[in-house]
Amino acid sequence: MVVLLVYLDDIVVTGSDQDAISRIKNLMHLTFHMKELGRLTYFLGLEVHYHQKGVFLNQQKYIQDLVQLAGLTNASPIDTPMEVNVKYRRDEGDHLDDLTQSHRPVGSFIYVTITRPDISFVVHTFSKFMQGPRHFHLSAVQQIIRYLLGSLKRGLFFPVGSTIKLQAYSDANWAGCPDTRKSTTGWCMFLGNAPISWKCKKQDSVAKSSTEAEYRAMSAACSEIVVVAKSLINFKDNKPL
Repeated sequence: MVVLLVYLDDIVVTGSDQDAISRIKNLMHLTFHMKELGRLTYFLGLEVHYHQKGVFLNQQKYIQDLVQLAGLTNASPIDTPMEVNVKYRRDEGDHLDDLTQSHRPVGSFIYVTITRPDISFVVHTFSKFMQGPRHFHLSAVQQIIRYLLGSLKRGLFFPVGSTIKLQAYSDANWAGCPDTRKSTTGWCMFLGNAPISWKCKKQDSVAKSSTEAEYRAMSAACSEIVVVAKSLINFKDNKPL
């Protein structure tokens, strides 16, 4: 299997067959005027670091640019991305005069979750307020930035020789939204010791009990397990995914 990831005039080529990768690159060189940059180290804000024990991905430079853009370079780092036991409401506080103060950072946060699943829940929480952000929400957004400032070097590690054993974990925040009383589903999935998939999403309807909310979260995780497990079986059998 060979995968081509194309963004405008940037292309990443990877796969399980080095000979096939070389043939594809040669064909592309014959067709297009291209410059080969060698081993992937940086792509759209994503940094790739190679070690004997595996590959490490993070977005340190991207986060530093985000901190600088927010004017919080000299701010003191904090240990949590969100205050504990605080409920954020849609209509709390005064409206922001400049909506880009909130929109721009949250849009960047969504991209940071590519390598930072630890902020998925808080990004999901504040994405709900983008239609009418308040000053209270902006201070919470700045808290996320200060958390990222204190954890710049964190990311995802994919170890060499990891077992192809699929594991999934799910959880639910019952009636966590004070405006709608809807619960939030969260799940993450590991292939061996490597995290490969995660999600945080508000449930479609109000759950009547914490048990109901937990079962809905488990159902969503199981749906993802079925998709990933089928892909793994097809890949093992050298079939198209």
